[in-house]
Amino acid sequence: MKAACGTVHKFGDNIDTDVIIPARYLNSSDPAELATHCMEDIDKEFVNKVQKGDLIVATKNFGCGSSREHAPIAIKASGVSCVIAETFARIFYRNAINIGLPIIECKEAAEAISEGDEVEVDFDSGVITDKTTGATFQGQAFPPFMQKIIDSEGLVNYINNK
Repeated sequence: MKAACGTVHKFGDNIDTDVIIPARYLNSSDPAELATHCMEDIDKEFVNKVQKGDLIVATKNFGCGSSREHAPIAIKASGVSCVIAETFARIFYRNAINIGLPIIECKEAAEAISEGDEVEVDFDSGVITDKTTGATFQGQAFPPFMQKIIDSEGLVNYINNK
């Protein structure tokens, strides 16, 4: 499984799906269109700042709120390669894996990593390295079956490839 490496966009507690992709844009299921509105209600400049490979780091309960699959789709389509948080809402966690967006829970990393830091995540080991500060953190590595789903770019592709 590959690694993620990029610049961090930092958010706090309880980032809900209405903030990740506002309900007014749910009339589209096009990932590219959703990406143009990702995080706009909490950071109007996010879509202009985010680069392919960047990471989101947040604290507690990331992805709470409604169970819409649009939220992880918008994040992934915006170029984000991984989301690190202290905790995730369970339905967001499952939706993210189902669409092939890597997410890792790690309280220490979520607290220590800052906006703009350069971070690398090894998905096989779960090791998170803040290349800006030199700090390393042990996140939860993905079980092999989840790695295969993410490598396949989501559950539907994984099943279709079997």
